Amino acid sequence: MRSRVILVIGMLLGWFAVEAQDPVFSQFYAAPLQINPAFTGNTYSPHISLNYRNQWPSWTSGTSAYVTYAAYYDQFVESLNSGFGLSILSDDAGGGLITTNSLSGYFSYRVQVVDDFFLKIGVEASAVQSRYGWDKFLFLDQIDERFGPISPGGTPYPTEENQPDNLNNTYFDVSAGILAYSNMFYGGLSLKHLNTPSESVLDINDNINTGLPMRVTLHGGMEIKIREGNKRRAASFISPNLMFIRQGDFGQVNGGALANIDALFGGLWYRHAFTNPDAVIVLLGVQKDFFKIGYSYDITVGSLSGQTNGSHEISLTLNFDRGKRIDYNDCFQLFR
Repeated sequence: MRSRVILVIGMLLGWFAVEAQDPVFSQFYAAPLQINPAFTGNTYSPHISLNYRNQWPSWTSGTSAYVTYAAYYDQFVESLNSGFGLSILSDDAGGGLITTNSLSGYFSYRVQVVDDFFLKIGVEASAVQSRYGWDKFLFLDQIDERFGPISPGGTPYPTEENQPDNLNNTYFDVSAGILAYSNMFYGGLSLKHLNTPSESVLDINDNINTGLPMRVTLHGGMEIKIREGNKRRAASFISPNLMFIRQGDFGQVNGGALANIDALFGGLWYRHAFTNPDAVIVLLGVQKDFFKIGYSYDITVGSLSGQTNGSHEISLTLNFDRGKRIDYNDCFQLFR
């Protein structure tokens, strides 16, 4: 019981210190706009992705630590040499402790440098609302040394903390990114929260309200083609990739590969946080006609491995370019 209480306190302190981490999907290939807005418009027809992540289910009292839902739409408009996209994301931290909803618009522009080498520049503009479930919070003065936060009579101990007048915060957020790619390799840089918006509802000390830390993402990979696809058969390839993310004092390195053989695909990645091992990610999926579905499981290998039950993630992608004869001349099959 005591270890779970300590975990609760640690999460709350992290949230109130403002340096929160953005949700990042293990199946990043199925939510590329979340990684870099320059990925906007990787298909000529509509491209739709639906994502669900349940991180650390039953971490305490049967409540998941983080549950994230997202929906993305994007496509490339050849006459404008540009990509356009929209997304909706909802993130629930701690079973209603902090709920964040965002609506984002994306734009990218493609530049041909030489022959089969391109640059894409992308921007993202978001309207974000965060809501704090005050009644669900647990403060230090509510924790008894013998009984924890619940009295022997079954009622929670009261707190002397004062509830803020406003438990909702709405703000505008801006991000940008760049991609360089050929038909074999790609590399990118994205900067999220360029305007470092404030997501706090507490104005106790102006010095701690420095805004949401900028998230810096460096990522890259390659595509090793095994067999070209056609109207009846998906392409076969192997795509190794590496991603580095830093936000405030937090960060992670994610490395691994996905193999796609006809209608089946699978992947294996290892994610390492700056201070400790995090997870081994196992992925299996299938694709048919214009849709593909993937399931991944994060096997926690760090200090929380015995308390979190790993993390589950499901993605559904609809790519209406499939079945058409299109020469993309890039290495982004992984993201389609």
